[in-house]
Amino acid sequence: MEKKAEEKKPEQKEEDQELEELTEELKGEGEETEEKLEEQPQAEQAAEEAEAKEEVAVLEAEEVKPEKEKAREEEKEIVEERIYTVPLSKAWIMPPNKRASRAMHILESFMIKHMKLEGKKEEESEEEEEKARLIIDNEVNEKMWARGIEKPPRKIRVRAEKDKEGNVTVYLAEGD
Repeated sequence: MEKKAEEKKPEQKEEDQELEELTEELKGEGEETEEKLEEQPQAEQAAEEAEAKEEVAVLEAEEVKPEKEKAREEEKEIVEERIYTVPLSKAWIMPPNKRASRAMHILESFMIKHMKLEGKKEEESEEEEEKARLIIDNEVNEKMWARGIEKPPRKIRVRAEKDKEGNVTVYLAEGD
C-alpha cells in the first residue's frame, strides 16, 4: 500500500522535473550575478532578489494550473450570446418519474434548434472533426432538478454563449 502512495503519476513526475530544472536555472543565474551584486548597493540587491522570487512564484503558479483551465481561458472568445426563456411545460405530460429528465431533453433540443448547433453536411464529409458541443452549466442542471424528478420548473431563463469553435454553453440568466 505504501508503494502505491509513494509512486507518482507520470504527469506529476514531469511537472516536478520541470520545476527542478527552473530552480536550477535560476540558481545558475544567481551565481553569475553574485559578482555583479557585490558592486551594487544593498538597496538594489534587495530589489533584484525580490524580483527573482516573484519570477519563481509566477513560474510555479503557471505550472500548478490544470490544462483545462488554461484551455478555457484561451477559448473564451464569445461569438454570440443570447438570453432565452425556455418553455418546459410539455415535460409535465410525462409520467411523474420522468419529468425532470424530459425537461432536460427539451432544453437540449431548444438550444440545438435556436443556436443552430448542428453542423453542415459538407463539413462532416470533408474530415471527421469534432462536432460542436452543447455544454449545460451545473447551475442550470441543479435548478432543473432542485424540486426533484417529479416537479421540474415550467420554464427557465438561460443565457447561451457560442464560442469561435461553435460550442454552445448554457448558463442561468442573471437574476435567476
